[in-house]
Amino acid sequence: SSAAAVLKCLQARYNLKVFYTNAGCTLVALNPFQPVPDLYSVDVMREYHYATQPREFKPHIFIVAEEAYRNVQGQLEPVNQSLVVSGESGAGKTWTSRCLMKYYATVAASSPAAWSQDTVERIERRVLDSNPLMEAFGNACTLRNNNSSRFGKYIQLQLDRGQLLVGASVQTYLLEKTRVACQPANERNFHIFYQMMKGATDEQRKDWKLPHNQCFAWLPKCEKQIEEDSFHETVQAMVHLGINEERQRQIFRILVGILQLGNVSFCSSANESQPCDLDEHSEDFLQRAAELLGVPSEELHTLLRVRTLKAGKQNVLKPCSQAECGVRRDCLAKVIYGQLFEWLVMFINSCICADKSKWCNFIGVLDVYGFECFHINNLEQLCINYANEKLQQHFVAHYLRAQQEEYVSEGLEWSFVKYEDNQSCLELLEGNPISVFSLLNEESRLNRASDSKMLRVRLEKELGCNGNIVWDKFSKVPHFIVTHYAGKVSYQIEGMVEKNKDPVPPELIGLLQKSDNLLLHEIFIDKENEIPNNKGLSKVTVVSKFKNSLENLMKVLLTTAPHYTRCIKPNSDCRPLTFSKEEVILQLEACGIVETIHISAAGFPIRIPFKSFLQRYGLITKYSTSGRLHVDSDADSTIILQQEVERLLGVVLQHVSCDERRSLVHRGRTKVFLTQPMLDLLEDLRKKILCRCAFTIQCCWLQYQRRRRLARRQSATLIQAAVRSWLVRKRIHRWNRAATLIQNAWKKWRALLKSLAESELDDAMDLVEEDTPALKPVVGQRGSVQLSSFQEPVPVCGWPMGLALASAPSITVSLTATGFQKMISVMTSLNLPSRRGVYKVETNQYKQGLASIRAQPKGSVKLHYQRSPLLYADMQPDLKSDVTGFNEILLEKTL
Repeated sequence: SSAAAVLKCLQARYNLKVFYTNAGCTLVALNPFQPVPDLYSVDVMREYHYATQPREFKPHIFIVAEEAYRNVQGQLEPVNQSLVVSGESGAGKTWTSRCLMKYYATVAASSPAAWSQDTVERIERRVLDSNPLMEAFGNACTLRNNNSSRFGKYIQLQLDRGQLLVGASVQTYLLEKTRVACQPANERNFHIFYQMMKGATDEQRKDWKLPHNQCFAWLPKCEKQIEEDSFHETVQAMVHLGINEERQRQIFRILVGILQLGNVSFCSSANESQPCDLDEHSEDFLQRAAELLGVPSEELHTLLRVRTLKAGKQNVLKPCSQAECGVRRDCLAKVIYGQLFEWLVMFINSCICADKSKWCNFIGVLDVYGFECFHINNLEQLCINYANEKLQQHFVAHYLRAQQEEYVSEGLEWSFVKYEDNQSCLELLEGNPISVFSLLNEESRLNRASDSKMLRVRLEKELGCNGNIVWDKFSKVPHFIVTHYAGKVSYQIEGMVEKNKDPVPPELIGLLQKSDNLLLHEIFIDKENEIPNNKGLSKVTVVSKFKNSLENLMKVLLTTAPHYTRCIKPNSDCRPLTFSKEEVILQLEACGIVETIHISAAGFPIRIPFKSFLQRYGLITKYSTSGRLHVDSDADSTIILQQEVERLLGVVLQHVSCDERRSLVHRGRTKVFLTQPMLDLLEDLRKKILCRCAFTIQCCWLQYQRRRRLARRQSATLIQAAVRSWLVRKRIHRWNRAATLIQNAWKKWRALLKSLAESELDDAMDLVEEDTPALKPVVGQRGSVQLSSFQEPVPVCGWPMGLALASAPSITVSLTATGFQKMISVMTSLNLPSRRGVYKVETNQYKQGLASIRAQPKGSVKLHYQRSPLLYADMQPDLKSDVTGFNEILLEKTL
């Protein structure tokens, strides 16, 4: 079925940690029961706010907020917007409302340039700080939810002409005052009491007369720790809203006084004509309560045990029974807390509400209790479920009927589906002249004790013909069963009339008006005429007051454009990421989602405007409207679009009969209505065409890539060849330059040697030509020796460098001899002895001595040596008969 398909879709998305899903005009929000990082950050807010088409993003609560904000910016009627957040306790309504307020406080914040810093503080921060303060006083930890709202609220965020947030106002509905004095099993009282117990300083405890070890009857489960037990955060919110320290002290003293009052208990008196006695430890508790509430303890003691009856013009004092004393104590606590909560809401409104002249539009955020069905249901559940019935009717009127009317406006012939209309249930509860509420109010106006059995009989007699109310004939407890849109609920009649009366004895009101606590005195002086009492029962009852406030709310909603968010609780145990199909399907039925699906699926659930239809599927007929067609108010353009749509549908359905075509698709006046099979057919054809186009594009692209690669390869080859040739030319050029440099250096060096030699040697003309044995050219050039060719001793010639001697081994001699010839040259330069008669080694002078005009020196001889020639001189010349050359010179100088 369609409901099962939706359930499967929600489960699959939930398992993927996607917690928001669109269902028509409704956003379905599944509670993850764990923090989700960066899902609600300021960056995400700005991303949705600045998006051109927020709907193209994943579903999110910020999309709903942004669409409402843009509707206000567009000034399209109705300009004012309402965001309706509903769901059962623990589904996440409070968190969702908090996110919406934070979103608007961020994106619609006043500019600091246009407003002073004080004004900015007064607006955005105070609007946000109103949340934790109201949650502290109005929320409690229940079996279903750690932060369950025990009241409903409608917050109007006021915007100026520039769509900037300039203020806000808060309206509350049906605070569960009974929780102050009576907490259901395993549930807690309001958060503020636990915050005070855990966060108060020693100085505050002393002022409140609150010892550390004191326990209170009205504070069960005090040991349980939850995130909301933050006393510091509540105090900071009070400071930001302008509640000074003295006013805070008065508030906290009142709250502790209520707790002390809860510890007062009574015991029955032996004499019925005497008032009840206090329990053993109750005297001290009563004394503390009276001191904290600022009332005389004796008078409080008396008024709790004695009631005043009017007998004509006289007052008669009548002692109360033990049960009646307990009721009067509870009544006093409830009226004090209820009026304190109303004063707090009034004070918040005075702090954050802007003057009417400063704002022109608003966005409302409605956070109401979800549908409730417990084991025992009483007046509170009846009012809560009545409110949900009214909201469901509004949802039906706005969405379901609007969807069907759209078919008519588009000229579609469609048989209307019977959807669940809860009008009969509302007539049962609030109808005139006879209804459950009217009978309940009538019973409450009677100045007598209520009889639950008589009321049941009367309900059965007057309303038995209504099919939405039945009775269990086998049940002994007086009750009635109402068939709501979300299911049947059994309501217990016992105590319902008393809760509807909600009477406050006038003597208790008079006592509180005399309180020394300035805040308490101020509250009850101002509210003197508004609090119901025994004289004014006919004026106000709980049901009539709630009904009137709800009707006013519905009037506001009917003048605004609504946006629905349905919060779903995936499991009853609040376990993270755990999905219970049975519980989710019940909630989907309770919030009207299943009915929405049924109506959509029964007709044409997919509706696409002509332009969007042609832009997506126009390629089927090889026609594109993006460049030529523009939708405007002109009739011709509409006709053109209709013709193009008909042409496209004709191509798609050319082989389909007319009857089958009418069941698949319908062309309206501005939209195309499709069924799911038709949408699948269009998507399949579009996909095939896109695949062919993609294949063609791929072929062209691959061909282009190949040509491009070939061109790049050729270009690379040319570049490489050019680079290589350039590198070779560069290398050769460097070689040429190096060779030239070496040649020049060598030539310079040779020229230098030549110049040195020429400057050292005498002029050749001064030398006497003497006959010398002719040498072979080879010997003369290379300075080598050919022993086998000469019978006479062969001189070895070594070219002199500067003024040099052949017998000096360390002088630099240019020799080209190799091998044996090299050895002969070395032996010659070392002046080694040789065998006489075989060959003779002599120096290369022309004769013995020096080949120079200085051969016959008269003074000192200057020699160009790198090393001293004395190391190689002949040290024993007398042993030789033939001393020539350098030794001869040395011998002459030393002798």
